[in-house]
Amino acid sequence: MNVHGATAIVFGGASGLGEATARHLAASGAEVVIADLDGERAEMVAEGFGARAVQCDVTDTEAVGVAVDDCGRSAEHGLRIAVICAGLATPAKLVGREGPTPLERFSKVIEVNLLGTINVLRLAAAAMIENAPDDSGERGVCVNTASIAAFDGQIGQVAYAASKAGIAGLTLPVARELAGSGVRVMTIAPGVFDTPMLAGLPDSARAALGSVTPFPSRLGKGQEYADLVEHIVANPMLNGEVIRLDGALRLAPK
Repeated sequence: MNVHGATAIVFGGASGLGEATARHLAASGAEVVIADLDGERAEMVAEGFGARAVQCDVTDTEAVGVAVDDCGRSAEHGLRIAVICAGLATPAKLVGREGPTPLERFSKVIEVNLLGTINVLRLAAAAMIENAPDDSGERGVCVNTASIAAFDGQIGQVAYAASKAGIAGLTLPVARELAGSGVRVMTIAPGVFDTPMLAGLPDSARAALGSVTPFPSRLGKGQEYADLVEHIVANPMLNGEVIRLDGALRLAPK
């Protein structure tokens, strides 16, 4: 699918990997909508490169539906690209010093990361199915964000690893379901990336985190994630797969 001229919505697009993706898709000629829980930040980022912004909680069915419908109404060819970067990484061990960790500590992370992804997928896919196919028969592309923690999660990543493993696990069955409609589904599993979650750390700590990656021995860049999103959109044979974007990193237990 050609990025140029397509309408794309990036959930979690006001910062980090999502912001890098929104900026890159816009630079490649897409009409971009930034959907983010932080509506003020989304507006500020969108104004910087002529995108549109909408305040949106990925767990809110109505809010996601409005964002998706708005894309479809304002685009000549309908919503074609949906990228889901919204998520939480709140750490919690299964059992803490005071006993079992309260269940709600896990449920919130799973609700946002996994159910939020499913919520966006079901609504975006339904909109894409209504599109007229392009010259290659495609109607849309959905790109999810998992994590290498889905495969080698660390101590304290109970809910995070479970939620990201869920995203990895749903990729193939959803891709199979939507294949007949010309909608592709892919997932990217990033390693250790330079995102706002790491911005508050000292330079020495950030360098130490990056150095554990075999090659290149540094933190990943948002642009590298965005480049992969664009390639996924452009390459029709990429479907139903999870791509590790991690420089061969395998996480240690802690």
